[in-house]
Amino acid sequence: MDHSLIESLKRQAAEQAAALVRSGMKLGLGTGSTAAHFVDCIGEKARAGLDVICVPTSERTRIQAEGWNLQLSTLDETPELDLTVDGADEFDSALRLIKGGGGALLREKIVAAASKRMVVITDASKEVERLGRYKLPVEVDRFGLNATRRHIEEAARACGCQGPVVQRKVDDETEFMTDGGHPIFDCDFRVIPDPEGLARALNAIPGVVEHGLFIGMASAVIIADKNGIRVVGQLES
Repeated sequence: MDHSLIESLKRQAAEQAAALVRSGMKLGLGTGSTAAHFVDCIGEKARAGLDVICVPTSERTRIQAEGWNLQLSTLDETPELDLTVDGADEFDSALRLIKGGGGALLREKIVAAASKRMVVITDASKEVERLGRYKLPVEVDRFGLNATRRHIEEAARACGCQGPVVQRKVDDETEFMTDGGHPIFDCDFRVIPDPEGLARALNAIPGVVEHGLFIGMASAVIIADKNGIRVVGQLES
């Protein structure tokens, strides 16, 4: 599928999600190429009179939202949100997600957890039967980096996952760092037989700040493919 078609599908999914937004809502704005289409949709609606308060999940999203002059807030100022709309790197039929390809998984999860609903927008290429095709990001503290990597590898093996756990780099010389100043390990497991078990195991590792398994958080996924829009889950609360 060519790039322009994929971007057109992402835009369709974003427009469907934007139709859920009403004036007076407090919104979480996701991060990534698909979520960026949603920010554009909300920006266009705001210029036409939509009145919303938005909490961005990354500096990149904040800059985009400022370009539309959207009214921005923080979770300290606005701790309860009505709706978060975000993308996903992959999802399954149980609405379990892998997120964090853009490195914003910690803030994305905090914002989603503060929301009454999380709706995911995506194209059909992100749908999988079993999670793991996309590398699972794990955000970690810098202290004891190699020890934490070993614990991640051990936890993964105990949950039936195999594959390299590699620190993310910007280039050969530069470590990738999140907005919070943390490194990320990308775990190339291919298949995650027990996402819930792996999530629990990763949560128990002291050096892990957050991981990209979003389980029990999304209420619906809006999927745009060449045949149109379809929805998995419940759009309205």
